[in-house]
Amino acid sequence: MTVIKATLAASAFVALASCQAISSSTETSDLAIVNGIVHDGNGEAGRIASIIVNDGKITGIIPQGEPLPQTRRTIDAQDLVVAPGFIDPHTHSTADLLADDAEQRANLPFLFQGVTTVVVGNDGFGSPEIAAQSRQMREQGIGSNVAFLVGLGPIREQVIGNVDRAPKPDELDQMRMLTRQGMCEGAWGFSAGLYYVPQNYAETDEVVTLMSEAAEFGGYYDTHMRDESTYSITVTGALKEALEVGKRTGSPVHIAHIKALGPAVWGQSAKMIEMIETARREGQRVTADQYPWDASGTRVSNAVVPRWALEGGLPAFRKRLEDPEMGERIRTSIVAGLARRGGADRLLITGQLGDAPVPIGLTLAEYSEAKGLGYIDGAIAILMEGDARVASFNMSEADIAAFARQDWVVTGSDGSTGHPRKYASFPKAYQDLVNGNLEMSIARFVQRSSAQTADIVGITDRGRIAVGLAADIVIFDPKNFAPRASYQSPKELSSGVRHLIVNGTETITDGQYSGQLSGRPLLKPAQCDAGPLWIDSRTSRDARLRAGQSDPAIDDL
Repeated sequence: MTVIKATLAASAFVALASCQAISSSTETSDLAIVNGIVHDGNGEAGRIASIIVNDGKITGIIPQGEPLPQTRRTIDAQDLVVAPGFIDPHTHSTADLLADDAEQRANLPFLFQGVTTVVVGNDGFGSPEIAAQSRQMREQGIGSNVAFLVGLGPIREQVIGNVDRAPKPDELDQMRMLTRQGMCEGAWGFSAGLYYVPQNYAETDEVVTLMSEAAEFGGYYDTHMRDESTYSITVTGALKEALEVGKRTGSPVHIAHIKALGPAVWGQSAKMIEMIETARREGQRVTADQYPWDASGTRVSNAVVPRWALEGGLPAFRKRLEDPEMGERIRTSIVAGLARRGGADRLLITGQLGDAPVPIGLTLAEYSEAKGLGYIDGAIAILMEGDARVASFNMSEADIAAFARQDWVVTGSDGSTGHPRKYASFPKAYQDLVNGNLEMSIARFVQRSSAQTADIVGITDRGRIAVGLAADIVIFDPKNFAPRASYQSPKELSSGVRHLIVNGTETITDGQYSGQLSGRPLLKPAQCDAGPLWIDSRTSRDARLRAGQSDPAIDDL
């Protein structure tokens, strides 16, 4: 609390000095936002004030009644909330931001939620080729800012492949260097998705070794835990492992999309909260993000197939089914997988992958019954042709609320195709938390959606309304900030964002996209020499790009 008060006092002093300078200046400012209810992101109550923007930065915060400088454009925010642009700590926006289509690169699903910065590379999927990605994004233009994580998945696949074994000493050295490459090229942390193949083949010591490299650069550990249910070591066992990684590496731990998944672990939120609170009391930095939905988003394969059966991918899985003994083991495991998810009627098909002949909008139970199949055979029928995205209704309202109350939990979307969380997580969180039973203040909602997330990631130049910071600002109608997307129609843009400013440029004006691509890659400053391996790989990659060749790291996203 002392730190927050000191920060507020410093911000107020700088703001006052800046306001006095602007008020006495004859120069014309770029933009003034007037009459709005300003929530600065620090959790303090909102106040009526005007915000002045110049050259992409906030240059003045003027109290109500004080004279304003001349401006080229004025936005009247009467009865509207003016807040720092929201920061989403967990998305899967990389492919969108690298797309050929400009509207896709605009990242509209997030902009219309008030999100001005997305973090990518979560769940361990972050490529270490961050320089190449950020260069392409700068050249083509993107709608939101983007911060990167380097991930265990691409690193392990590049060095070891999709196999279940530990790395040899020289392979581990290569993986360490690739982790350093990602950090040297601007990653903010190291991400692991220990539930997913082949990342789940990594033992804790391997994760600690790689996270230690990221920790040297001040990176944080972002983890989709090894288990969120009872698949392997249970959700509390997985949380214990995540805390161990943080303790052994001295790094902050951030739990992705915190949840207790499935009836077998409903109610475990109390134990998980106790474990995290204990770690925090002992000096560990532990935080989490949460999306406000009772269904997770995944694939049929990830939901019901055992990890060992997916070694080598779906082709290897189909081959194993041909073996009578192994096929029976798989079928038995699918029974257990369906039980963990609450049954086939709790898996709603939301998207087709590959050549799987699946009708969107049916549950796995409905699909199987329509095909005249049992639920196990229905799942296998899908996987024999491809795969399918599913919304998995596997969380209890009591657990969701318990996590949401914690002051170390922030808003996140885990935004991905086929689930409304990509288009509507922040406004749904607003409706659930502020207008729902939790009766959270708007100030707290803004804080957990902006400044607190900036602190977790390590971003210091945005996430707050303060003089000198980047002008990422959302102006929303508190009466109409609401989701439109649903499980049946997951691609509906949210309502209520009247204006959105990214790096000083209006990307949403009067509720309409302006066509501007004013986002930027946000790279963590790093002064480092990652070693010969990193230098060689970077040189060869740059040579490919100069020769007009494609970058495999980008092609594979």
